[in-house]
Amino acid sequence: MNERMEAMAGEIPGVMKALMGLHSEVVKDGALSAKTKEIMMVGISVALRCEYCLWKHVPEAVRMGATREEILEAVSTAILMAGGPAVAYGSVVVLKILDELDV
Repeated sequence: MNERMEAMAGEIPGVMKALMGLHSEVVKDGALSAKTKEIMMVGISVALRCEYCLWKHVPEAVRMGATREEILEAVSTAILMAGGPAVAYGSVVVLKILDELDV
């Protein structure tokens, strides 16, 4: 995905620069830690059924120290809010990513 985002930045540099600036501002430590925000993005990605987002945010959350249990609690929250489709993404995509990361 990072490679494709770089390609997109070549096509629409102003938009992508603005998006990356927003991303940098949002994910930095504040009242919520950057790790907490990454875990939240995992839950939101499950609820929105964005597999590409999960491949970015699950590894990033793990890199920031998130445990399997913390990530799966975010998934459980997404399941509550998004129902059956969230179960599918949480059980298929997130578990696959965590298993590949050996977390």
